[in-house]
Amino acid sequence: ENNVELVLESFSIVESQTIVIVGNWGNSKFGNSLRNKYKSFSNIILLDPIYDQVELNALRSSCEFYVHGHSAGGTNPSLVEAIGLNIPILAYDVNFNRYTLDNNGHYFSSVKSLVNLINNKNELFDIMYYEAIKNLFEKKYTWESIGKEYIKLITY
Repeated sequence: ENNVELVLESFSIVESQTIVIVGNWGNSKFGNSLRNKYKSFSNIILLDPIYDQVELNALRSSCEFYVHGHSAGGTNPSLVEAIGLNIPILAYDVNFNRYTLDNNGHYFSSVKSLVNLINNKNELFDIMYYEAIKNLFEKKYTWESIGKEYIKLITY
């Protein structure tokens, strides 16, 4: 549901771009098989889980862009965290990711479409994009904005 194999395959094609993926690789046969398959690529760095939010935010903040592969569920906390860090986002193309991003992202649904986004990243993220993400976070995802929505809900 997080399309990690699609993301890894995409970056194995675009070897000029490095990706760091934090995951629980040793917890399943699938995770182990992915680690073994992609460990020889110098541009693919597979880190074990990081549970310290400060450390995770520091890692994410230093990224050129964030790839969000989740395709099941609803509003995903890691996507909201990336919005809050004001970093460019490439997200899997499903309605709840579009809703969470208020259509302020760039979307992929296949290896080919993600490779295309990665190869054209310099054209995707301009000052208007950063402003839109910043405004989205302030409008929908701060404690103040969420609190106001709860007050509206309970007073109507």
